Amino acid sequence: MQRETRLRSLLKGLSWRILASASTIGIAYLITGDTAVALGIGGVEAVVKLLLYYFHERVWQMVPRGTIRHIEDEIVIKRKHRTEKKSTLNRGD
Repeated sequence: MQRETRLRSLLKGLSWRILASASTIGIAYLITGDTAVALGIGGVEAVVKLLLYYFHERVWQMVPRGTIRHIEDEIVIKRKHRTEKKSTLNRGD
């Protein structure tokens, strides 16, 4: 499987940001009927979402790699154990 290039990731991020902000501006315009207000809302939204994404990424950097996989594995093991226990109780062993 090929890895995505940094340029492709950057272009995808930029195209998504343009699409997301354009939709916000469009919705704001439909609600307010004012182009200046809609553009203002779209501009604020773009900056706020950029900052939120940055801090979201920084928080995820504090989670040790593999932690989620470890938690997921524990859940699977507990479910399997619970199912085996039910099966044993139903058989009367």
